[in-house]
Amino acid sequence: VQLQASGGGLVQPGGSLRLSCAVSGTIFSINGMGWYRQDPGKQRELVAAIRSGGMTNYADSVKGRFTISTDNTKNLVYLQMNSLKLEDTAVYYCNKIAPPWPSWGQGTQVTVSS
Repeated sequence: VQLQASGGGLVQPGGSLRLSCAVSGTIFSINGMGWYRQDPGKQRELVAAIRSGGMTNYADSVKGRFTISTDNTKNLVYLQMNSLKLEDTAVYYCNKIAPPWPSWGQGTQVTVSS
């Protein structure tokens, strides 16, 4: 399985970014995809998940600001991030949930700074 996340960058607080993740090497399914993030020295955390039927779940820290979606025809997973905060700075990864695939890919760096 190959996971290629992109769309990160440097943004000011209050700004927006849209992350994309291309999934290849497997049969794509929305039955459990998620966006995770990891800050240096911290554990990787699941911040958004989308399950069968399009049901979504979000970590409390991003609820109301982030939106996860998929394009099944293109094997893509998106994360729309609005009202970004300093504490959203991290490397963001996409992966299957419960459980994730062993390979995480490079991730994409999101830096929120004034």
